[in-house]
Amino acid sequence: MDQELLEQYRNQLKCSFEQLDDTFEDCMLEAFTSLSDQGIKDYLKGASLVCMIGRGFEPVLVYLEEMPQVAKILGENCLSTVSQAVWELSRSPNGNSIPPFLNSVAEAARRLGSEELFQKYLDLLFDLAEKTTGSIHGHHTTFPSPGLPLLLANVPYLLNQLSLEGLQNWVDYGIRNYPDHPERQENYFSLQSADSKAILQRERHGTLFIDNERKLNLYLKALWDVKFYMIPYSTGFDELRKPVPYFDNLGVRVPDVLDDVMDESTKIVTAKGIDRYRAILSHIVAHKRWSTPIVADNFSPFQRVAIETLEDSRVELLAMRIYPGLRSIYTSLHPRPIEDDCDNEVESCIRHRLAMLSYAILNPDHGYSNPDILECREQFFDAMQDGESSTSEMASIAISFIAKTRRQTDQLAKMYFKDTEIDYRDENRHLWIYIELSDDEEMFEDSKKQAKKEEEEEDNGLPPRHYHEWDYNTKSYRPDWVSLYETLHPPGNPADIDALLEKHALLAKRLKQLLDLLKPQQYVRIRYQEDGSELDLDTAIRSLIDYKSGSTPDPRINMSHKHDGRDIAVMLLLDLSASLNETPPGSDKTILELSQEAVALLSYAIEHLGDQFAIAGFSSNTRHEVRYQHIKGYSEHWGDDVKARLAAIEAGYSTRMGAALRHASHYLGNCQADKKLLLVLTDGEPADIDVSDSKLLIEDTRKAVQELDQDGIYTFCINLDPHADEYVQDIFGKQFLVIDKVEQLPEKLPYLFMTLTG
Repeated sequence: MDQELLEQYRNQLKCSFEQLDDTFEDCMLEAFTSLSDQGIKDYLKGASLVCMIGRGFEPVLVYLEEMPQVAKILGENCLSTVSQAVWELSRSPNGNSIPPFLNSVAEAARRLGSEELFQKYLDLLFDLAEKTTGSIHGHHTTFPSPGLPLLLANVPYLLNQLSLEGLQNWVDYGIRNYPDHPERQENYFSLQSADSKAILQRERHGTLFIDNERKLNLYLKALWDVKFYMIPYSTGFDELRKPVPYFDNLGVRVPDVLDDVMDESTKIVTAKGIDRYRAILSHIVAHKRWSTPIVADNFSPFQRVAIETLEDSRVELLAMRIYPGLRSIYTSLHPRPIEDDCDNEVESCIRHRLAMLSYAILNPDHGYSNPDILECREQFFDAMQDGESSTSEMASIAISFIAKTRRQTDQLAKMYFKDTEIDYRDENRHLWIYIELSDDEEMFEDSKKQAKKEEEEEDNGLPPRHYHEWDYNTKSYRPDWVSLYETLHPPGNPADIDALLEKHALLAKRLKQLLDLLKPQQYVRIRYQEDGSELDLDTAIRSLIDYKSGSTPDPRINMSHKHDGRDIAVMLLLDLSASLNETPPGSDKTILELSQEAVALLSYAIEHLGDQFAIAGFSSNTRHEVRYQHIKGYSEHWGDDVKARLAAIEAGYSTRMGAALRHASHYLGNCQADKKLLLVLTDGEPADIDVSDSKLLIEDTRKAVQELDQDGIYTFCINLDPHADEYVQDIFGKQFLVIDKVEQLPEKLPYLFMTLTG
């Protein structure tokens, strides 16, 4: 931007904070591309007004950063609307609500989408402020609203769950029932109280999966004689990715809520939410029954999309042959693209053509005249005339259709999307087998390896356990948020671990000498036992005297013995995320290999001591798939079976640590021991690909450590990240050790264990 023009804009902004000079140019660049000349004037005038309220630099910065995008969504009138709202709040006792209000404006604008609804949202906020702001004498407001800042902090979550009308009803309930109870009002608007959650659930729009899960299970059993494990996902937390239904070996993913479909012109409901769930499940059942995976590597992306479209149509036709009533449901949910609506000269129309083809196959009264679509439709029904056809035959028809209709403009970045999204269909990941990885398939594993993995999970897997997760923003748990799958780790070659121990033979010998000093050496008598290993003569004589004298004798005439010393149960929890494949500077081994050596030595040491001991590893691929793999159980000895599993460990995915800690404590908590120690070996902070807020999983892990501490489990973290000091103390307090030189891990880990338990 021209410096002279930038200086003119800076002079229009009546604000003297020095920090503003560092960010002003970047803010103006965005404003210059998003706003008109009058809009820029209103923008700077609004920022000046926010600066004048005397609340510091942060409100001004948030206004400058967020409002260009807000104005782009709602129109430039909102610039003055928001600044005036901030000014009104500053003139009231509710000045503490200004930062959360400004932070919520952008999300509210995205969710509401219109200036009219946004104004109603502001009216709702000021109505809450007016009715809950306290007064001493009843004339002048004195105390700030207890609920307003808490509501604003939860606005992104609430608008993801409720319509604006539902939000109004939820807020009205809190105002009506707790006008004179500040503490209860705080609990309500922070989503802590039971009635707050109950009213939120009542006001949620659409058909909730959780309310209809039993009906859908009965539907699958009655009509299709199948039973699926269904995992709901939220469409409200992932606007960018827009998740769609899919299935894999872990279960079927479905939306947690679906709205009724309404004809916008007549305002008549054409499909209920429960019918949308039935359409999704019947489509997935049809794929599982009739689709066959094919190799993807020889097909282009356009060819794959066409194959998926025709395969979707094939399995739906087979389903409709069994239950003809499905046609009306599919037709009501399938968009009807307008034939000449896509301009081939300026945009890519491939999605438009395929959506027209899909609709033409589904609805005999499609009304299309495009000869290519009619010819392909005829080929499709010819293939289906004599039976079920096949996925491979659909692939041949799809390739022919793409070749015949392909245009140069199909490669354009601008693609036509209107009426092309068929939201009851799954994403078809099950249709493809990938032999070689490319840029298009880098997210998938090698097909043979994946097939082996799925087979192992099918043999050894258990039903998932669901764990809550702490949300520090709302200061509440997300119930049943994480799905954890536990398996017995597949075996490898135990000789690899024996080779590692042989390599560290001198270290193992020194460990053995120290361990002999820690082993319990003496037996202690435990007297007054009804059952024991030998007779306690003194007690037996006294009981005999009592018996002879007519008194009731003491039956506890035996005694037993136990070691005087250690009574410890230990769980070693290994982070097996993908970062363990990295090689630290100055080493010729990966972090995973060094961890194997350290765990092998530690296991040798603990076995020599005779302590109860278990090993498990964990990784995660979103909250729906936390993998927990048993390497050694408490009842197992350090033998070839355990060595084989340890030799086979591999690193992959992410680090959702809180759920793994809670699951490890489930087993460790059931051990009978005076001291319970949970050792966590990790190389980084908790993180996962479905979480953008880096603090969220750190706070959840911190909460999990607190829960374990309350249950009498001592948690200690060994962290291999040189930068761990930035976060590890927040999670584990003083119960951690950062090992900067990772190559020292095999030597330090056993000694650390002896320090903690000696």
